[in-house]
Amino acid sequence: MSDKNLLIVLGSTAVGKTKLAVQLAQYFGGELISADSRQVFTGMDIGTGKDLSEYVVNGIQVPYHLIDIKKAGERYHVNAFKEDFYQAFEEITGRQKLPVLCGGTGMYIHTLLQNHQLTSIPVNENLRQQLMPLHKEQLKSKLYEFPLELRTHVDDSSSKRLIRAIEIAQFLSENGKLELQKRPALKPLVIGLFNDVATRRDKILSRLNDRLANGLVEEVQTLLTKGVSEEMLVFYGLEYKFVVSYLKNEMDLATLKERLGIAICQFAKRQMTFFRKMEKDGVQINWIEAVEDKLAIKNQAINLIEQNF
Repeated sequence: MSDKNLLIVLGSTAVGKTKLAVQLAQYFGGELISADSRQVFTGMDIGTGKDLSEYVVNGIQVPYHLIDIKKAGERYHVNAFKEDFYQAFEEITGRQKLPVLCGGTGMYIHTLLQNHQLTSIPVNENLRQQLMPLHKEQLKSKLYEFPLELRTHVDDSSSKRLIRAIEIAQFLSENGKLELQKRPALKPLVIGLFNDVATRRDKILSRLNDRLANGLVEEVQTLLTKGVSEEMLVFYGLEYKFVVSYLKNEMDLATLKERLGIAICQFAKRQMTFFRKMEKDGVQINWIEAVEDKLAIKNQAINLIEQNF
């Protein structure tokens, strides 16, 4: 009898992972846990691809967790995700249901599987305010002022991650090592969806056109009207960052589509690079190509699950 207790469905943006994860949860009587750093926020639906209608399969609502749990304008970080994940995980397993973790935020998933303790280091808002105006190279210079042993955790792919790395290094320099925290053992089966580069690009651009046609700009305007700052929307990621620029008349609609489409494609490439890093760190990902035949994808995933659970 297998001792696996968690199903994970991951993949880059627009690959179709949510639809597959929901179908698998419905088939096996499970519940979804979102591993998306932005779907936690209410009112951020179109830009984050929440697609809550997908959580209804054959008229049945599949339960989901960690969606719409924070107000737009608030912050959410990886340690908060860990706390919320383990609470949901224990609730679901306590009901004898299968937890299905689904998302494209690789750092969230990886920190669970590697049990990274550094995520418990608290946010330092004052430090972040000082660092946010700095460019990547300036942030790197500040980070490299710390001893090597305080920055071995570093992912320097973005300013946001560099700021967090400096925050961690400063905390460790002032407080020393962290005490280990006991967590339930996770024994996952990881399924990854992928497309070739050309197909991935076509899906991304098609979805972007749909989102722009169905209220993405209006969603961002509404968030601004409700008092969410431009700085926070930029912090929330590409769709919100570029639409804010468009609303400030810094680009026209055609330029918005072009630049945002390129940026999302680049982001998807970084997601896949991160998943490959997870594999190098020992995470076994069972890859399935996201072909047009959705039933074939589902059946392939079901076979994998039945062989492993």
